[in-house]
Amino acid sequence: MLSDRYGNPLSTSSQAARDAYVDGIDRSLAAHGGGVAAFERAIAEDPNFALAHIALARHHQIWGNRDGINGALAGALACSGLSEAEASHINAFQLLMTGKVKDGYAAVRAHMVAHPRDALVASTCMGVFSLIGFSGQPGREAEYLAFTTSLAPAYGDDWWFMAQHAFAQMEAGQVGPAAASIETAIAGNARNANASHIRSHLYYENGETEAGLAYLRDWMPDYEREGLMHCHLSWHVALWALEQGDIDLMWSVIDADVAPGATKGPALNVLTDMASILYRAELRGVDVPPTRWAQVSQFASEYFPKAGLAFADVHAALAHAMAGDAEALKRVIEGAKGPAGDVVLVLAQAFEAIAAQHWVEAEAYLALGLRDHARIGGSRAQRDMVEFAMVSVMLRQGRGADAKRMLGIRRPMATHAGSVLQ
Repeated sequence: MLSDRYGNPLSTSSQAARDAYVDGIDRSLAAHGGGVAAFERAIAEDPNFALAHIALARHHQIWGNRDGINGALAGALACSGLSEAEASHINAFQLLMTGKVKDGYAAVRAHMVAHPRDALVASTCMGVFSLIGFSGQPGREAEYLAFTTSLAPAYGDDWWFMAQHAFAQMEAGQVGPAAASIETAIAGNARNANASHIRSHLYYENGETEAGLAYLRDWMPDYEREGLMHCHLSWHVALWALEQGDIDLMWSVIDADVAPGATKGPALNVLTDMASILYRAELRGVDVPPTRWAQVSQFASEYFPKAGLAFADVHAALAHAMAGDAEALKRVIEGAKGPAGDVVLVLAQAFEAIAAQHWVEAEAYLALGLRDHARIGGSRAQRDMVEFAMVSVMLRQGRGADAKRMLGIRRPMATHAGSVLQ
């Protein structure tokens, strides 16, 4: 029987279908383009290849293509002759794709116990945009690290796994071990965009702005704009350009590879990266035209009209507040829900107060949000937006010593890098 790169048996008897499927999985795990074409080749070679159908559905799910999800999922469910492992694999994704997230997460965890080297299923819990990352639960960073640690014996030095394990270590504050893990991952596949992303976070956590910017500017020219991480890696470039004071480079990267209508990235990245970079630019004293905030606010209303995904909701609230769209902001505040809805509410209220220059009120709301803002999802680097908002509010009240003390305790790398105290 044929098997994938991780040794998982495949029901297809077509070598061509198997090879196309493995190519598609590797492209997906490395966040490169071409996954759809690879999975479609696999299906063309063997229409009864259920895992190729569900992998295609997963790709559409990541990119938010509901029609694509439904069609590919139906194709998977129509296949016959599945093994127990394949049936379990498809069941987990079916639950997740039909909105049964709690049951889907339970199915994923059960599947991983029995089939720890099923990387595509494991990937649903990897990273900060994942079932664990967006769980809204306290301690999700520790849970992420516990998950990767439990799988480590099954993967060894595999390039995909070691990158994900590095991210889990880094988000849990284990920067030293993360550095060793990410170097192992890059040695295994230097063109893994997920690994380059995680290495960028290592530079960020160490306050190595110049080295981080040089690394990405060297790595990115050969990375296709259709790649999953292209928009977000461009955000890292723009952020480091901002920190170095190269505002022209920052705007050129934003306009080419981050802004709505320019980037080919997923909507969630477009919203969160744009809102974040504009706000952090304002904190550094950059003049951000109101039209830019209006563009992001309109994008948020179009692509995330209903609250429910905390990470999107917080950034939408920021965009609406800065754009002066009181109705849209009210929808986020009144609609805040989900496991992290309480954090979304206070952060949305904080941004409302910041836009109105009500600094004391903003500080009170931010203090509530800072208790456990990890629950909204995203990385430590992304959530620095909240930390820096509090610093700005303190500075607005003439409390520079308090602001510096807070950064020294919570995000000391920012104090050394001068990220906001300028």
